[in-house]
Amino acid sequence: MKRILVLSVLWAMLTSVAAQDNNVHEQSSTYEWPSDELVVSRLKQWKDLKFGVLIHWGLYSAAGIVESWSICDENWITRDTTRTYQQYLDWYWGLAEEFCPTRFDASQWAQACRDGGMKYMIFTTKHHDGFCMYDSHETNFTIARHAFRDDPRRDVLRYVLDAFREQQFVIGTYFSKPDWHSQDYWWDTYGKKGRNVNYPIDQHRQRWERFKQFTHNQINEITSCYGRVDILWLDGGWVNKDNRGQDIDMPKLAAIARKNQPGILVVDRTCHGPYENYQTPERTVPERQLDYPWESCIPLTDDWGWTPNAHYKSAAQVIGTLIEIVAKGGNLVLGVGPTPDGLLNPEVVNRLQEIGQWLKLNGKAIYNTTTTPYYNEGDIWFTQSKDNARHYAIYRLPEGEQLPETISWTTHLPQKSIRLVVNGKRVKYRVEGDKVIVWLPKQAAQQSLAFEIE
Repeated sequence: MKRILVLSVLWAMLTSVAAQDNNVHEQSSTYEWPSDELVVSRLKQWKDLKFGVLIHWGLYSAAGIVESWSICDENWITRDTTRTYQQYLDWYWGLAEEFCPTRFDASQWAQACRDGGMKYMIFTTKHHDGFCMYDSHETNFTIARHAFRDDPRRDVLRYVLDAFREQQFVIGTYFSKPDWHSQDYWWDTYGKKGRNVNYPIDQHRQRWERFKQFTHNQINEITSCYGRVDILWLDGGWVNKDNRGQDIDMPKLAAIARKNQPGILVVDRTCHGPYENYQTPERTVPERQLDYPWESCIPLTDDWGWTPNAHYKSAAQVIGTLIEIVAKGGNLVLGVGPTPDGLLNPEVVNRLQEIGQWLKLNGKAIYNTTTTPYYNEGDIWFTQSKDNARHYAIYRLPEGEQLPETISWTTHLPQKSIRLVVNGKRVKYRVEGDKVIVWLPKQAAQQSLAFEIE
């Protein structure tokens, strides 16, 4: 394990930057509203949550390297050059016999995320490498059948979802449509192993049908065996009928999920249509407001999973991003990765506590709000209550700067008062024509401030 960690420091540096530049999934260009009224109702509830967590934890965590991508045989991938590709692949698969998170504590994760002000969660049941973080009966390549097999918590997914339900989270499961460990997706008969199926489907139809059934069976497992699930978050958008005939039969897949979990949100990301119930721009925020459901997925570090010596975004940076996203009509799901031992490290916990403290005091301007047509003026972002009775102005303090003496904006002018959301106290202001000037309290903390406009 010591040798793995030493090597992983180098490999994480080599692979993570490349993965960021070459593997950010593009946002769909169109949106189709679902026809199922229960799904529409669940979407409206989900939009009120505003802030969630996306937890990447898998085989890659054992070595602290970028999730799955280092085994993809594409020319932009950088990996250990002292080994052949096959040697590297064999080493990677062998991590299953070393990934033994003896300190695994899903309750610690759930509490930290609750303290962070998060309202929903998404957990990786299986990433592209095919390693299942639950006790799948469709494959032996699971955490429950390898190094962690003798631990009573080996069916990890059950413990994770139960811990987050106990903290009143809306529950989501991430699932990768491609499975690079499956011989029915990456077949060793064919050498090249890029992100796509590596054999001609039209010549081996039976093999592809077998993979399709395998995928449907696993979807049935994670939506029928683990209690309530609210979101099925499907990754690997290149698996679609228009790309090399990789038709996974989404109507049937969604029907299986919704038979087990009526009204479940199905997020077939980047594949626009009836099964992409909300869009998922990755590592970015749309330039303008969008009038349909969307969620920016952004990691807390430069990678989705745990890597050693990671660079963490500041709490102020995350809060500022959340403010902008909510004003533009979206949700933020923040990516975090537990350690190989099974804990969120102190840096993650501390960041979440700082974010949660701000939301505890200012969340009235974030949660359960809706957009207003005039939503931004410089560093000030606007939201409103869903009944349109209250408007909020949120001053996003640029990181590293001090609060100014005054701020000003046009439109959303007060009729009665302007109050600090944090304590309900009125603040001094003056209206000059179409502009309001607001004096900031001298004792205010040096952070973003939310105001309620009456």
